[in-house]
Amino acid sequence: MSIDYLWIGLGVILIIVGIIGCVLPILPGQILSWGSLLMLQLTSKPPFTINFIVMWAFITAAVTLLDYYVPIWGTKKLGGSKKGIWGATFGLIIGIFFFPPFGLIVGPFVGAFAGELIAGKDTNTAFKSGLGSFIGFVAGTVMKLGISVVMAYYFFYNAF
Repeated sequence: MSIDYLWIGLGVILIIVGIIGCVLPILPGQILSWGSLLMLQLTSKPPFTINFIVMWAFITAAVTLLDYYVPIWGTKKLGGSKKGIWGATFGLIIGIFFFPPFGLIVGPFVGAFAGELIAGKDTNTAFKSGLGSFIGFVAGTVMKLGISVVMAYYFFYNAF
């Protein structure tokens, strides 16, 4: 019974850090939030079915992948060319490694903008492409935050 408090305490920490991580790109927020469900599952009376845990693992993995894809999709949606999409991709990669956490926000925008300029597009079109990348980043953040809040609900509803 007392070990249950340890698992619940670790789960609370994971939920808090997970929700913060959805906004700060350096932390894998949705993955940490899912980890809180696992902590609750380790208690003496596991509240979830295996199907529930596996379903949330798939949702978490899908949102994690979409979080990387959506900025590229946003670039394309607002008129970005292949060079703009490649620029957004390279900007994302460079931003992750060289300028965290702000590089995740600014990198795809700058990369898409530069890619479009290299493709010979005018500044206005290049800016729209970069804006699409930024909108994609915001959409990814909202997705991560949304599923983390839902997992927090399941955690607290079942923990207390």
